[in-house]
Amino acid sequence: MPSPGGLLRALPLLWPQFLTCTLRRLTGLLEPTGPSQKPLPLSLVPCRVPVMTEEVAREALLSFVNSKCCYSSTVAGDLIIRELKQQTLCRYRLETFSESRISEWTFQPFTNHSVDGPQRGASPRLWDIKVQVPPMFQEDTRRFQVPHSSLVKECHKCHGRGRYKCSGCHGAGTVRCPSCCGAKRKAKQSRRCQLCAGSGRRRCSTCSGRGNKTCATCKGEKKLLHFIQVVIMWKNSLFEFVSEHRLNCPRELLAKAKGENLFKDENSVVYPIVDFPLRDISLASQRGITEHSAALASRARVLQQRQTIELIPLTEVHYWYRGKNYVYYIYGTDHQVYAVNYPERYCCGCTIV
Repeated sequence: MPSPGGLLRALPLLWPQFLTCTLRRLTGLLEPTGPSQKPLPLSLVPCRVPVMTEEVAREALLSFVNSKCCYSSTVAGDLIIRELKQQTLCRYRLETFSESRISEWTFQPFTNHSVDGPQRGASPRLWDIKVQVPPMFQEDTRRFQVPHSSLVKECHKCHGRGRYKCSGCHGAGTVRCPSCCGAKRKAKQSRRCQLCAGSGRRRCSTCSGRGNKTCATCKGEKKLLHFIQVVIMWKNSLFEFVSEHRLNCPRELLAKAKGENLFKDENSVVYPIVDFPLRDISLASQRGITEHSAALASRARVLQQRQTIELIPLTEVHYWYRGKNYVYYIYGTDHQVYAVNYPERYCCGCTIV
C-alpha cells in the first residue's frame, strides 16, 4: 500500500488549490477551497517584488551608467521620467540531472605491478559498478577502471623494444649540415664550414644524437596494460520558458534575470504542472518534461529533477531628455538595465547591453 506522501507525489500539481493555500497562509484568507474553483488570476499570486518607483528607476539607470565607461552620467541625472510600464513575467525552469555511462578499451604503460585480470573473477556489468555520485545538479565526468578486465600485451608501437629508430636521422644520430648541405665548405668559400667543423654533418636535434627515441606509447616499459575503462558523465539538462509579454526587452536577458521564487518541486521524477493561471506555463511544463524524457530515456539514467516557477519583474521606462523621447528597461529583482538608444554615448569598444 503506497504511503500518502507517495500518492501525493504521483498526482499532477493542481494549481488552484496550491495558490489558494498559499494565499491563505500569507494573507489569512479563509475562503473554502475545492476542485470546482477556477484558477486564481495571476494578479492575486502573492509576490514580494516591490512596485517600481521613479526614484528606484533612476537609481537603477545611474548604477548601470556608472558601470559603463562610455555612457554619460549627466543624462541619468537630468532626464525626466514620463511613464513606468510595469509587468511581472513568469519563468519556468526544468532541470534534469542524469547519469550516462560508456565503456571503452584503453591502455597505459605496464610497470610490473599486479594485474587485476579475468583470473580474479568476472567483470561487473556496466551499471553494476558502484561509484560516488557528485552533488545533485553539478556536472562532472569521471573515469574508472573496470575490475578484472586487465591484461598485459607487448607494446604495438615499438614491438616490445621500448625504443624506436629516430625519424629525423633514421638511426644515424647525425644529419646533413644545414649550412653547407654536407659539402664541408660553403659555396665559393675555401674555408671549412664552421657550423659542422668541416665534417658535413650535425648532431640530430630530434634524438640528441642517440639515433633512437624512447617509445612515447609505453614510455620505455616495452609492455602495455590494456583494460576496460568506464566513462561516467553526470549532466544537467536545462529547459527554460519565459511567459509572453508586451514589452520589447530581449527574451535572452529575461531568461538570465534574477527572479522571485514562487514554486519549487524537486524529486527523482517530477510531474507536469496543471491549471497554473498562465496556461503557457502549464504547457511549458508538459513540453519540457516530455522533451527531457524522450532525449534521455535511451542513453541515460535520470537521478533527480527540479522544476521552478519564478516571477520576473520588468519595467519599461519612458523618459524625456533634451526634446526627445527615449526608453530603457529594468528587469529582475536586482534591477538590471537594458538601455535602448541611450543619449550621449561615446564609442570606446565596450559592449552595449
